[in-house]
Amino acid sequence: MGFGPASSGLGIRVEGTTRNSTLVCVPIMAESIDKMIIDVMKAGESGADIVEIRLDALKIFNPHEDLKTLIKESPVPTLFTYRPKWEGGQYDGDESQRRDVLRLAMKLGADYIDVELQVAQEFIDSIRQEKPNNFKVIVSSHNYKKTPSLEDLGSLVAEIQASGADIVKIATTALDITDVARVFQVLVYSQVPIIGLVMKDRGFISRVLCPKFGGYLTFGTLEEGIVSAPGQPTIKDLLNLYNFRQIGPDTKVFGIVGNPVGDSKLPALFNELFKLIGFNAIYVPFLVDDPSKFLDTYSSIDTGGFSVTTSYKEALFEYCDEVDPVAKAIGAVNYVVRRQTDGKLCGYNTDCFCAISAIEDGLLGSCLRNDSSKIGSRLAGKLFVVIGAGGAGKALAYGAKEKGARVVIANRTFDRARELADRIGGQAVSLADLENFHPEDGMILANTTPIGMQPKVDETPISKHALKNYSLVFDAVYTPKMTRLLRDAEESGAAIVPGLEMFIRQIYEHYEGFTGLPAPKERIRKILAGN
Repeated sequence: MGFGPASSGLGIRVEGTTRNSTLVCVPIMAESIDKMIIDVMKAGESGADIVEIRLDALKIFNPHEDLKTLIKESPVPTLFTYRPKWEGGQYDGDESQRRDVLRLAMKLGADYIDVELQVAQEFIDSIRQEKPNNFKVIVSSHNYKKTPSLEDLGSLVAEIQASGADIVKIATTALDITDVARVFQVLVYSQVPIIGLVMKDRGFISRVLCPKFGGYLTFGTLEEGIVSAPGQPTIKDLLNLYNFRQIGPDTKVFGIVGNPVGDSKLPALFNELFKLIGFNAIYVPFLVDDPSKFLDTYSSIDTGGFSVTTSYKEALFEYCDEVDPVAKAIGAVNYVVRRQTDGKLCGYNTDCFCAISAIEDGLLGSCLRNDSSKIGSRLAGKLFVVIGAGGAGKALAYGAKEKGARVVIANRTFDRARELADRIGGQAVSLADLENFHPEDGMILANTTPIGMQPKVDETPISKHALKNYSLVFDAVYTPKMTRLLRDAEESGAAIVPGLEMFIRQIYEHYEGFTGLPAPKERIRKILAGN
């Protein structure tokens, strides 16, 4: 399974491209009618196509008066849902009264109602004679435990359609990101209007990519955290960050592969860049537990490529069809491009060049004041300590060695440190031993672990007192920009190089690899400065 029909190429979007037909629906979950009306107005102002009014959220509800008011005041079409507890909602009253309310909403001018599959047949039969022509019944099924097999999903869609539904809705739960692929397949091959969404963080891409597969609507919340189902994005992010209106069948899919990926700046950055040049592509976070399973499942040529977080750089190296010489020497990749001619995955490692060049520039800046005569790399002959023996650690160790530095690998697991040290001809120490490791002054320290990354910003891989013998400290962590390690190093008198410098240089490389176009370097720096 891939991300839909393969495109003829990456392509540039032509001016005047029409927006897709997938609706953006804002769920309204307020506890009072007055607050619901306020939220309905906000939803209209935010660009919603439709609002889902969750009647089961109300603490006090006078059906005839309140329904009439909500329908009258809404600036956009209304969908009424009165979800019972047995289907994941809050209503716990008489079932016949609940259905009477939904029937009343129809009579008063609602555009849609949502009714559960369990009661759909009886309900639809009861309104058949009085149902307005422009009124639509969504029949929904929610699975809060898993995503069924493709065969079972197909049977479920057929059962919902047989109930008399105008629109089919299935909402399942993602235990793994590959579960979403089955729902995408159902969307692509469905012959009826269908809403297919996968709940929780691992199902997030279903909410953003559904226009690519012909989904009828998706949900976007007014505020972060105020959701009607787990994993919903905000309408602001859908429309602005993900350029939702322009996603179509030929849109290429790029993303960051990792775990975690929720705090990554890359989706916002790349989507803004794609939008800037009219590039028909979207960049999403892929929350992946098993990289090989992920790549096996999403194998279409329609996936343009992936950036890779630290935890999976070595795993994706093993999966690539081809790797560049630097990645091969390091044994890790940090971005992968799917070649358009044959669909092969080509892996690259820019960690080495981007980090080492940032460190060299940092050394140049700190040394120019005292010595402008040195020729060649300022790393030559330096004692270069790398914290971490993963993919990024390997890249830094390899790059420093290539520049003539004497490399020391420090890692929590000493055996991994020793393995890498033996491979590049360096020295290994445990992370604990690094506290008292100071054979000489003027050393360079490079942290390649996620220690100190948001949200654990108070953590550091090495204590402040152990930094006194270092002339420069680099931290690959870029969120936050100024980590505790960098603050401690600066206070200890060392020059510092934030991970953001490495990150920016990586963006240049990834952008050019993904688009085949020169990176707009000034624009990228401005976007990141705004973040």
